[in-house]
Amino acid sequence: MHKAAAGYFKTLQARMCAALEALEPNGSFRSDIWTRDDGGGEARVLEGGEFIEKCGVVTQEFLGDWPDGLGANRPGSGRAFWASGIRFALHPRNPFMPAIQAHFRMVQRGNATWFSGGADMTPYYPVVEDVQHFHRTFKTACDAHDPAFHADFKARCDRLAYLPHRKEHCGVGGIDFDGLTPAHTGRDLDTLFAFVQSAGDAVLEAVLPIANRRKDRSYDDRHRAWQAARRGRSAEFTLMDDRDPIFGVRARSH
Repeated sequence: MHKAAAGYFKTLQARMCAALEALEPNGSFRSDIWTRDDGGGEARVLEGGEFIEKCGVVTQEFLGDWPDGLGANRPGSGRAFWASGIRFALHPRNPFMPAIQAHFRMVQRGNATWFSGGADMTPYYPVVEDVQHFHRTFKTACDAHDPAFHADFKARCDRLAYLPHRKEHCGVGGIDFDGLTPAHTGRDLDTLFAFVQSAGDAVLEAVLPIANRRKDRSYDDRHRAWQAARRGRSAEFTLMDDRDPIFGVRARSH
């Protein structure tokens, strides 16, 4: 399962980059591969394009000691853990294209293995058609495995993607799941991994139709100023409340 999960995340990374390079005529991804005694990864970044201001797709796999005080209620026990995952973030140049991020991860700690992940969208100028398409795509991916998944995971994302100090959401939500284990779901690891792959595959299915509809729309400096303001909200969420970067920083620096 370790090898299969890490391999899927790398394959998804390659597919994402190829699809976005086909969308972007004035840019390509550069690769930064890193290795350490306890793991490694690859960061692919495209920036300065005609349609894509910046996009990053990062995969990593590593072993480590579970940081003290980090998610004491997470599955498993003991110090040693293994993790592999992918993180995707798309920041468009055109303010009428939404920003989209996604992340998927497999973690083993002691005798427990679980999956987490999700995807959400932040339109600067929301379009009902786009929002419906985004949610419908992930609902289809969820429903193929469990009709109860989407309502649960969408509600979770709505709760998490919220800035309490501003009393506002930083986007239109999506799905978010964490701690998916056989004990929690009544499904074996192969079945749960199949769901994670469906959710990962849904990212491009959600992104590309929206990008193609909005990338050529005209805009001016007023639109770009509003885009910058809304990006600030996303930055606040990432720095203050997003558990995934916090997990990564603490796990790598421990």
